[in-house]
Amino acid sequence: MIEIPDDLHPACLPIAWLLGRWEGAGLGDYPTIEAFRFGQEVEFGYVPDKPFLTYRSRSWILDDDGNLVRPAARETGYWRPQENDEIEVLLTHPTGFVEIYIGQTEPARVELATRGVLKTETAKDYRTGHRLYGLVDGALMYVYEMSAMGHELQPHLSAELKRVAGASEARD
Repeated sequence: MIEIPDDLHPACLPIAWLLGRWEGAGLGDYPTIEAFRFGQEVEFGYVPDKPFLTYRSRSWILDDDGNLVRPAARETGYWRPQENDEIEVLLTHPTGFVEIYIGQTEPARVELATRGVLKTETAKDYRTGHRLYGLVDGALMYVYEMSAMGHELQPHLSAELKRVAGASEARD
């Protein structure tokens, strides 16, 4: 069951199913690195009566037994629903780049592609990204494809996350 807070801005209703804290694990791979397992926590929050969701993601590299090895990627940002089921997503990464995604929402599904990537001079070569999120049997599933380090757009990450806190705890 999806909980919708009374003070959630109406523009956020199409993505209200994302609200809460999600935890789980996934797999990563890319031609420039060895395949890996990771654990992840994702939080979607909201500010009462504001037309956006807040977003925070933290991940950790896991060993083959599921034990934490070291911290991995982090990202923070905002998900901004627009008219006609469109959405804008702004993400910031501590590795030296920011992304702007444009996409479409459907019931329990969001598909995004980068509109732009800005990076510092010391950031790794990252060109474009594509993300697909969906609610499948109560789990948040996603796949992330990227083009980087001279390679074309291809799969990089996928994960399955379970909701561990609901919308009532998502108020920022």
